[in-house]
Amino acid sequence: MAQQQNLSLGWDQQEGSANKWLVLVSVMVGTFMAVLDSTIVSVAFPKMMAVFGVSVDQIEWVMTAYMLAFAVVLPSSGWIADRFGYKLTYIMGLGLFTIGSFACSLSGNENLLIAFRILQGAGAGFLMPVGMAIVTRTFPPKQRGVALGFWGIAAAASVSLGPLFGGYLVDNYSWHAIFDINIPVGIMAIIAVIIIQDEYKSHLKEKFDIGGFVTMTIGLGALLLAFSTGNSGWNTGGWTSNFIMANFFIAAVSMVLFVIIELRIKHPILNLRLLKNYNFGMSTLIMFIFGVAFFGNAFLLPIYLQNSLGYTALQAGLVFFPVGVLQAIVAPISGQLTDRFNPKLPLLFGGVILGISMYLFSFFSLQTTHAQIMLPLYLRGLGIGFVFTPISTIALYDIPRPQMAQASGLFNTIRQVGGSFGIAALGTALTQRVKFHTQIYGEQLHQGSPLFDQVISHLKTFAAHAIGSNNSEAMMHAKTMLLKNLTGQAFVQGINDDFLIGTVLTFSLLLPMLLLRTSKKHLNR
Repeated sequence: MAQQQNLSLGWDQQEGSANKWLVLVSVMVGTFMAVLDSTIVSVAFPKMMAVFGVSVDQIEWVMTAYMLAFAVVLPSSGWIADRFGYKLTYIMGLGLFTIGSFACSLSGNENLLIAFRILQGAGAGFLMPVGMAIVTRTFPPKQRGVALGFWGIAAAASVSLGPLFGGYLVDNYSWHAIFDINIPVGIMAIIAVIIIQDEYKSHLKEKFDIGGFVTMTIGLGALLLAFSTGNSGWNTGGWTSNFIMANFFIAAVSMVLFVIIELRIKHPILNLRLLKNYNFGMSTLIMFIFGVAFFGNAFLLPIYLQNSLGYTALQAGLVFFPVGVLQAIVAPISGQLTDRFNPKLPLLFGGVILGISMYLFSFFSLQTTHAQIMLPLYLRGLGIGFVFTPISTIALYDIPRPQMAQASGLFNTIRQVGGSFGIAALGTALTQRVKFHTQIYGEQLHQGSPLFDQVISHLKTFAAHAIGSNNSEAMMHAKTMLLKNLTGQAFVQGINDDFLIGTVLTFSLLLPMLLLRTSKKHLNR
């Protein structure tokens, strides 16, 4: 695609410009907002579930819709920026994001919220890649590394601060506030971009891959819809219902057409031919599975902390803060190790650490202590810090320089798709496993047994003293408490099962990591 050529053509026009650091700041604001809203909503899920009266398999779409829209728009952003201008495209991304935030805040039900999250995610899909291209074009090569380092700080900071900001806003205001805060920031960012940035358009005019865009959007949407609704309460037919089978059929046909189109046209929206490169294809597979395992489970932890352990939204957000800090500290160390030694060493180390953290997450209970929660979270931050730099480096080893932008777009798109797929699939798995454990635990309650009578007697006595109720009311409260405990235990066990799935997926990545090619010839390039 033309984007990579643009980057090398446009920087000298801006070199020495006094406002290039202001351009960087204006781009960092948009980047911070885009990444922030992929994490800030996680701590608001329990409040949204209570307000809308929905379950996990429904509220998960608030995150899935955002990530899917982000993934679909991301590869087309380069063509739109080339054709209409980078400044205009960036302003359009900020506008979509800000309008989407305003609409999300006004949503009266989960369906409207999900629809407007798509609009928000589409805006973010323009902000991230176009913002990086603007920074790369604005700064000369000798300053580009420093500029991109600062740009990366905005993304890293939002990962840590997202849950923290979200928790504070939800506790002190409402879930609407996590979207309201974007409105004034977005408006100020648009004004800043209009004043500070200069416009740049490409002289290259390529045809937009409308066939690839449409088939990719329909295929991914139908596939995720099928996986996320297989166990929904309204879908009485289960996985073999006409609705689910129709979605799988539409997804299969669309994805086949997408592959055919992308391999035949000259300028595809996603250059699938790059997957023929061994290291790039293998690294992309690793990132897809990693996206399934990591993002698929990431949204569960705030729900568990608040609904099962009674944390406030702010307390849940504070739990995640040191993880991003640790990740930011480790990432440069991982980069140095990647440059000096075989990149597979930090990559494998990070993979093992991530697998261990997933495994430790699978031992949660209703009595889990704060220290037991933080240990696997620290390991997760450590593992992610060691994984991303070497896997990105290895992926781009043999990619020709003119195709670097296409490869980066494909790599990040597939990672986002993996995350969307993971949230949908593991959210469905959670619903199924909670039902399974609820049935198992229910079958173990033998009314009339000595143990059952003893537990009910203790709960009845507790209810009578705590509430001051009569005998019949105390018995009713005792049975309610027992049922609530059973439901809570089943939910936690379902989350543990999801983390076990994530553990298996993460450890399974060690084999393809070992199979990556990192010879001396590669390292000395």
